Amino acid sequence: MEGVLHKWTNYISGWQPRWFVLDGGTLSYYDSQEDAWKGCKGSIKISVCEIQVHSSDSTRFDLTIPGEQYFYLKAINAAERQKWLVALGTAKACLTDNRTKREKELQENTEALKTKMSELRLYCDLLLQQVNKIKENDELGETAEMGIDTGNLVKSTCTTFLKTLEECMQIANRTFSTDMASQSPPGTPPVAAIKPQKVYLSHQRSSSSVHEERVDPTLHTTQNTCEIEHYDQPAEGVEDNEGDKAEEQKEHKEDQINAVQLQEDFSDQEEGETPRDSTESEDTEQVETFFSTMSHRFSDIRLDDDNGIPTQEFLDSCYAIVPVLDKLGSTVFAPVKMDFVGNIKKIHQKLLSDNDSFPTLQSIVLHEVQTNVAKVRNSATEALLWLKRGLKFLKEFLSEVNAGEQDIQGALNNAYGKTLRQYHGWVVRGVFALALRAAPSYQSFAAALVSREGDELTSGFTSGMHRDLGVYLPAMERQLAILDSLYEEYNLESDEVV
Repeated sequence: MEGVLHKWTNYISGWQPRWFVLDGGTLSYYDSQEDAWKGCKGSIKISVCEIQVHSSDSTRFDLTIPGEQYFYLKAINAAERQKWLVALGTAKACLTDNRTKREKELQENTEALKTKMSELRLYCDLLLQQVNKIKENDELGETAEMGIDTGNLVKSTCTTFLKTLEECMQIANRTFSTDMASQSPPGTPPVAAIKPQKVYLSHQRSSSSVHEERVDPTLHTTQNTCEIEHYDQPAEGVEDNEGDKAEEQKEHKEDQINAVQLQEDFSDQEEGETPRDSTESEDTEQVETFFSTMSHRFSDIRLDDDNGIPTQEFLDSCYAIVPVLDKLGSTVFAPVKMDFVGNIKKIHQKLLSDNDSFPTLQSIVLHEVQTNVAKVRNSATEALLWLKRGLKFLKEFLSEVNAGEQDIQGALNNAYGKTLRQYHGWVVRGVFALALRAAPSYQSFAAALVSREGDELTSGFTSGMHRDLGVYLPAMERQLAILDSLYEEYNLESDEVV
């Protein structure tokens, strides 16, 4: 559902009309329907908020998350308020029902698992009794027929024990695998298990362990707005063991493989061949990084004969690199991301206005130059100017990382000083300084750039980054250089500080 609601801002501005959109369990609002492309001013999750109907005002209702967010809203009339209440209530009920269903399934599966574990303990005790019985019969010299009968009992009990164990594993997989999958942060690459490293023995056996760290995604609500909100409330009238065995079997199998390889190495050495180096015989599977799995890349863009940069492909590539800002810190880099995405949307809006007339970025800029709107605020040309500055910042940062810099904060600071700092006033510089202080460690950033957990710990990660960035960054740099030449030719660069 979407439509106009009046929102309380503060005692100076009072109630202001805003365009609200309820979608996917989140209520977001914009300055107006026409300005929706600029991005939402704020949002609130319906599943965790309280919906309160005003006791005396038939058009007002409030959405609150105590201590966090407060939306004081008014509909055009009582009937319109009722429509919003029904839509909000339905969305909240659906989300609550889904959560309740998951909790119920988890509880049922847990109880079923407890029951099966009790059965396993019973069968285990029974097996012990039957094995002891076989020992006693052997000591007493019982007949072979009695031994066969006892053996059949043991076989039957083992079969039942293994069947119950399999059912336990099925319940556990169904319960906990689903729960872990639901914790994966949205938009991140698919998570896969770490493959055991195959190390061929030379003269001494070495072993290494890889520690995995799973970071639970932090659920949060965002409200990026310049309005002064939820400080001024409108006044009334105004407003397991089996796993260990499996692991041992797995290690035993690897030992056998290593022993065979060791024998081959010594055989080769006896024949005068050079034995394999243990570092060269590791799994040579290439590590996939974020830059090799992107949906759109600057290196995939095919320029026109006159170096024309296809508009849609360029914007798609810009969208595809936005997650890098999330990997640096989704909260502290939110203002940077908002500005970056906002500029992309402005150019996209220009493209949608006449798709056939603006096949390349150059065609957009030349059109606005000819119509004397290139230097007008919020024009597509201005948006492209700031977008290429943002891209230069990311390019410089990634270049530092690719060159071996492991101080993420230092790399970001150097990139900012070379690109954006000269165009920012002291307020914006303060925002960037705050974001830079909260930059992640190199290990955390590297872990966010791989498709499979643990790949960042392998020797193939560095070579994979060099491989992918070695293709990605030069293509990005070439297209930015083309845009720089265009802006210099028409004197479109600006030293204006924001």
